[in-house]
Amino acid sequence: MQAEVKTLDNGEAGTIELNDAVFGIEPRTDILHRVVNWQLAKRRAGTHKTKQRSEIRGSGAKVWRQKGTGRARHGNKKAPIFRGGGIAFGPQPRSHETKLPKKVRALGLKCALSAKQAAGELVVLDEARLDEPKTKILAGKLKGLGWESVTIVGGAELDENLVRAARNIVGVRLLPSAGANVYDILRRDTLVLTKDAVEQLEARLA
Repeated sequence: MQAEVKTLDNGEAGTIELNDAVFGIEPRTDILHRVVNWQLAKRRAGTHKTKQRSEIRGSGAKVWRQKGTGRARHGNKKAPIFRGGGIAFGPQPRSHETKLPKKVRALGLKCALSAKQAAGELVVLDEARLDEPKTKILAGKLKGLGWESVTIVGGAELDENLVRAARNIVGVRLLPSAGANVYDILRRDTLVLTKDAVEQLEARLA
């Protein structure tokens, strides 16, 4: 399929041929759901922690005698049943990562790219470069293009001036082609790929 190529100044720079095997498949919401859940689970720190009764500071003395009080038998005040005691079955540090086959991950990325193309939210850019690292300049270019919520995927390496300029703009996400992922593609309204990014993604997924 053919796609128009734009410049950062909202000009035209010809057309490009997109591979139907990458940008023209039928998007599957179940695959997208699986991949996004896998990504979000993988990025969780898993450092949540509660103290068990052996980790609570306090006396280990028996609270009251075993018999004759009419009350339940107890050891010390660090038992989970007491206020200030340890937490029973609370969260402990662990990894939330799950396994997902590489073929499913690749299919998820194809589905995300195809979904953006089908919705008319995919833009191909000639190159993503700035002459100077000025946020004001980049913000003006993005406003002229009508991009408020955008993920820009560049080539193997991102332009340093562009990275510096975009650092303080809300709603703009910059990624190298190797970092293109389903979650960042779907969470923004517009997906922008440079010509280098298109070539590298097609080589990676076709």
